[in-house]
Amino acid sequence: MQDRDLGIYKPAESTTSRHLPCSHELCSSGSGCSSPKQPCPYSTDYLQENTTSSGLLIEDVLHLNSRESHAPVKASVIIGCGRKQSGSYLDGIAPDGLLGLGMADISVPSFLARAGLVRNSFSMCFKEYSGRIFFGDQGVSTQQSTPFVPLYGKFQTYAVNVDKSCVGHKCFEGTNFEAIVDSGTSFTALPLNVYKAVTVEFDRQVNASRITQEDDSFEYCYSASPLEMPDVPTVTLNFAANKSFQVVNPTIVRKDGEGSIAGFCLAVQKSPEAIGIIGQNFLTGYHIVFDKENMKLGWYRSECHDLDNSTTVPLGPSQHHSPGDPLPSSEQQTSPTVTPPAVAGKAPTSSGGPSNLHRLLANCCSLLFLTISTVFFIS
Repeated sequence: MQDRDLGIYKPAESTTSRHLPCSHELCSSGSGCSSPKQPCPYSTDYLQENTTSSGLLIEDVLHLNSRESHAPVKASVIIGCGRKQSGSYLDGIAPDGLLGLGMADISVPSFLARAGLVRNSFSMCFKEYSGRIFFGDQGVSTQQSTPFVPLYGKFQTYAVNVDKSCVGHKCFEGTNFEAIVDSGTSFTALPLNVYKAVTVEFDRQVNASRITQEDDSFEYCYSASPLEMPDVPTVTLNFAANKSFQVVNPTIVRKDGEGSIAGFCLAVQKSPEAIGIIGQNFLTGYHIVFDKENMKLGWYRSECHDLDNSTTVPLGPSQHHSPGDPLPSSEQQTSPTVTPPAVAGKAPTSSGGPSNLHRLLANCCSLLFLTISTVFFIS
């Protein structure tokens, strides 16, 4: 990670900040307040062990650049001003904060769309160490797409149906599963039956010697060197109507103490549940469009520098209605619960059971984008 100075957000030093009162419609803790005018508190637990954040909700102004050469946009958003953190936060995770981009009303894209600043859509472009977010962007006409699907009857997160998975030219029937698209998870996690099919076939096709790693982050690792980095088989996710998503690089390089290439691993992990997570490593090399207006996920290959061909949508409110099965008010009013990227590349672990899956949905559906360099634009 690059060194950079990080500024601490201090509401008292902002001329536009104000405490969110307990009477506000987005204060989920309002019933526990002693007074309607009391500052609204928030508290959230994460999947990482003993990782929590609590503090007060603040309303302030977010300044965004415009791609249409307009003056910078000023948007009012709600911020969770953390006063007490524990667990992974104390280990230095997310030092510059978290950005909530989920479907709930309290997310940044929802605020921008509700204020009439952009269409109810945003996109992300991922490179290895940087990326961009475009609020209001609906992508290009040639992109592929697949619809978002409800989980447990609710559109509470960016979930899609994966029809089957392929390694090279070998595709596995009967490996359909639902997956959450979450850039806040560092590595992709697959349901156990899909994980076994993909990893065993990858191991059969790869032309490299398998090695054992000291840590248990990844099960399938192989030897390599700076002079001999073998070709690896492709990994592809297939969606309905023959829409395919071929992962640009499904592996992660391992280096020795001197920084030289020593090997590589297939960077997928076992999901503790029947639902998978398409993480940031699979999204890298693509422009990903989260079109909440049309309730679909779009994607097309991009190096993140030729972004001027994206469809420029007019500023203004969406003309479409919300999905037919919106979130219940209790879930819309959740405080900004967002999941930090997996520590040291490890996915959250779980002992199984419905309660763990519900915690997974509650925490990772906000979808983060945390990279070394991020640029925000209004389309």
